[in-house]
Amino acid sequence: MIRVLPDLEALSQAAAVLFVAEANRAINDRGRFAVALSGGLTPRPACQLLAGPPCRDQVPWGQVHVFWGDERCVPLSDPRSNAGWAFKILLSQVPVPEAQVHPMACVENPEAGARAYENLLREFFGDGPPRLDLVFLGLGGNGHVASLFPGHAVLKERERWVAKVSGPGLDLHRVTLTPVLLNRARVVAFLVAGQDKAWVLRQVLAGPRDPRQWPAQLIHPADGELLWLVDREAAALLPSGWVGS
Repeated sequence: MIRVLPDLEALSQAAAVLFVAEANRAINDRGRFAVALSGGLTPRPACQLLAGPPCRDQVPWGQVHVFWGDERCVPLSDPRSNAGWAFKILLSQVPVPEAQVHPMACVENPEAGARAYENLLREFFGDGPPRLDLVFLGLGGNGHVASLFPGHAVLKERERWVAKVSGPGLDLHRVTLTPVLLNRARVVAFLVAGQDKAWVLRQVLAGPRDPRQWPAQLIHPADGELLWLVDREAAALLPSGWVGS
């Protein structure tokens, strides 16, 4: 479903409400809530809303487990760290147990970091289905999602849940969840805002299917819900009749 919101503020409010609803649903149904956060600038206002009332008081944080969709292999103190900003604006403000927050550790050895994160996820899910309850994703200007970049070999991955990403054009080693795991999520929500995303959003949603060029096209949960929360500027080039409330 594509939901168009008036602006980033309204989009952020919708994302925060979604987080609260899915957290309570998962905890009521299964006793815990596993969420993967996104990098980028667009999700930050939503996280700020979750860090304060009323949202903060509506989430049973003691049963929340936090993962990430991808990470740059830099220390948490580095401003480029996805986990670093999430700790600063959200996780340090809510009573989520420290042992239930799982940043990607890949500074010293990205390949080993990817293997360790996959092992952590496999242990977390155990014999149960490997289904994150909610995944927040952004959309890069070149169609990338998480750290799944156009033309990269990881787009062909069929077995691993987590992979190292490096190569020409990337300034840093990265670690990312792969479509193998992302497409098993119960809910995947893309958060897309701004006029500069209008063209790429149209290519991903309404253009020819070419996941090698537009990796976001790979994300479609097999037995879950795919939700696009986009602001009016980002939706400006979508075909009429494509959006729902």
